[in-house]
Amino acid sequence: MKAIYVAMMAAAGIVMAGQVHADEALAKAKNCMSCHALDKKLVGPAYKDVAAKYKAADAAKLVEKVKKGGSGVWGPVPMPPNNVTDDEAKKLVTWVLSLKK
Repeated sequence: MKAIYVAMMAAAGIVMAGQVHADEALAKAKNCMSCHALDKKLVGPAYKDVAAKYKAADAAKLVEKVKKGGSGVWGPVPMPPNNVTDDEAKKLVTWVLSLKK
């Protein structure tokens, strides 16, 4: 029984790892990584810093920010609107929030 449990946990980890990489690939495909990095500030904040600042309850607010852009929260450089669907924005936000330190 213990072996089955371990196998199930390992499979779940593989599935989750694949999902995280897929969402990182989406961020790269949508040029998000031109201004953001996982763990250091570029033009915009590091995604790990974004994850640390916001909670999952802020996900809807963050989806709107991804789509519409914004300014003033992380400094004077504005984030432009992004050409993403609602589903893509939700995937990106879920991925970013999963990067908590």
